[in-house]
Amino acid sequence: MNMVDIDLLSMQEARSLVRSARTALAAYMEMDQSKVDGLVEAIASRTAAQAEELARMAVEETGFGKWQDKLQKNLLASERVWQHIRGLKTIGILEDDRVKRIIAVAAPAGVIAALIPSTNPTSTTIYKALISLKAGNAVVFSPHPSALKCITAVVDIIRGVLAEKGAPQDLVTVMCYPSIQGTQELMREADLILATGGPAMIKAAYSSGTPALGVGAGNVPVFIERSADIDAAIRRILVSKTFDNGTVCASEQAIITERVVAERVKASLVAQGGHFLEGEPLKRVKAIMERAGGGMNPAIVGRDAQTIAQMACIDIPQGVKVLVCEEKGVGREFPFSKEKLCALIGFYTVEDWHQACELCFKLLRNGGIGHTLGIHSENEEVIREFALKKPVSRLLVNTPTTHGAVGLTTNLTPSLTLGCGTAGGSSTSDNVDTIHLLNIRRVAYGVTDPSADCTNGRESASSVDVDRLTGLIMERLRALI
Repeated sequence: MNMVDIDLLSMQEARSLVRSARTALAAYMEMDQSKVDGLVEAIASRTAAQAEELARMAVEETGFGKWQDKLQKNLLASERVWQHIRGLKTIGILEDDRVKRIIAVAAPAGVIAALIPSTNPTSTTIYKALISLKAGNAVVFSPHPSALKCITAVVDIIRGVLAEKGAPQDLVTVMCYPSIQGTQELMREADLILATGGPAMIKAAYSSGTPALGVGAGNVPVFIERSADIDAAIRRILVSKTFDNGTVCASEQAIITERVVAERVKASLVAQGGHFLEGEPLKRVKAIMERAGGGMNPAIVGRDAQTIAQMACIDIPQGVKVLVCEEKGVGREFPFSKEKLCALIGFYTVEDWHQACELCFKLLRNGGIGHTLGIHSENEEVIREFALKKPVSRLLVNTPTTHGAVGLTTNLTPSLTLGCGTAGGSSTSDNVDTIHLLNIRRVAYGVTDPSADCTNGRESASSVDVDRLTGLIMERLRALI
């Protein structure tokens, strides 16, 4: 079968899956809140029970990351997401305000087209299935081709639970023949797109003509301000940057620190597993970081420091966790100033927090605007200045940015789709949640009579005001006479 045939097959499959999803959705809409919650809880429990197996499968198939960390992401997507949404009312009447006389009624978005990346395949599938079903929707998954097997395994688990609970299995389906053309057809046919992936995919989602919730790229700077606990800051950064070998888009991409503490920061970084590249080793690593036409080399994505060193044919000490470059600028010719979804990180020294503020803005503009920024500081005034001026949707303070952004070490909504706001070309700045997948129908009762307001009420008030004003003027004239 040639490529054209596969594309046509993929497009036809997309149409067929959406039609089946609509049929299943009609039956699902007859279920009440308790039945929906029972179904979603069962799926969360079943996927959590198989979280390790799915994590190992994802690493084996894609070659990205570490199964131990993918296990944590799978548990976040199942257990933590369910804990967050379990008490949320999403079916039927949401609110009945007897004072304002407004009734809010939940209505599902419909059929969700869920695009899944290869970097976080199983966790993102679990998470999107739970929030979609909780909101009363059906969902069709478009998997990255390199993660088709593990994504399909998640969907099979979910469909098994649906069958056990007597719910239509076609509420959750996955494309068996994913292609660009097929995914485009799916996006056109669906009611809402939930997109997680690279910039090209997100752009395609927003250009499809279908309402979309997508996320922008991450190029997360982290500022270590002079008042910070430096050793703790470096420990958090390394835990974050090495989590699943840096495949989370919220992982730190560049460290910025002030000159007054720069040597202490460098010493702590080296002591805890950082290795500064210089000379020929640096040149060799830069040579494999990007493709000939620019852009991140997929071969280094999700790789640890030792693997990257082997790829670049350089020797590094055992125990090194991240490879560091003291970068001199920001832009196309400075590869360490860009997003690096692996164990590579840039390092910058500035004079003070004002310069750090400016540099963070430049780094964000270089591929991560609207996403996330980290700061390690005990100076609330500096933290507030960053919060007021930086074009990000999440400013994470004294926490690993990977863990903080997705809600593992913060009280942010647990999520694997992180909105970047209008600055990042996204329709939301939130951590995408069930509430984003609901339409709310409002029933509003009349509380005033417009005809009475516009005639009797207003004319009477106007007449009284004129009479009072006339009386005051006459009294003042008599006093003058």
